[in-house]
Amino acid sequence: MNAPLGVILAGGLATRMGGGDKALLPLGQGTLLSHVVDRLAPQVAGMALNANGDPERFAAFGLPVLADSIDGFVGPLAGVLAGMDWAVEQGAETIVSAAADTPFFPTDLVARLQEAAVGMENPLVLSRTEDGRQPTFGLWPVALRDDLRAALNGGLRKVVMWTDAHGGREAMFPDATPAPFFNVNTPEDLELAQGYLEGAA
Repeated sequence: MNAPLGVILAGGLATRMGGGDKALLPLGQGTLLSHVVDRLAPQVAGMALNANGDPERFAAFGLPVLADSIDGFVGPLAGVLAGMDWAVEQGAETIVSAAADTPFFPTDLVARLQEAAVGMENPLVLSRTEDGRQPTFGLWPVALRDDLRAALNGGLRKVVMWTDAHGGREAMFPDATPAPFFNVNTPEDLELAQGYLEGAA
């Protein structure tokens, strides 16, 4: 299976952080987003960022910025769809999504997702831990983009409802410290992340 393109999902409203761009919050020597970029880059053939509003605020990263094509902040599936549409233009068959607020996700994310997808006509795999599925970390086939578009326009919002309908699989990730998909939702989470980072230094 060829290396997928990576799509970092930063389209949320960050309400628990007081709004604004959670991805640009400082963490260590960089930002939440810079840590995600550095972790995803070696695993994919290229990257884009899904974010709404003025793309110039992300100019320093040098990534294509993809806005949702479905209005109204309908959730991560809209970002996945934007990524699929971009990937088709690049000639890619799959994308891997990663959340912009999850700085410690596994360095073997893509390898495990692809391993779980072996034999699938349309590779569709979500990450899973003992705490449940991680719907913002998945492998997605661009061949299903029009189906996803129709589902979103029809009111579908839950990721797992769509993946289950298409026979999606799961890739299991073992527990670790920090948790594989620890994400920053609150100021307290950001302090925890800083502590994890300093502990690893």
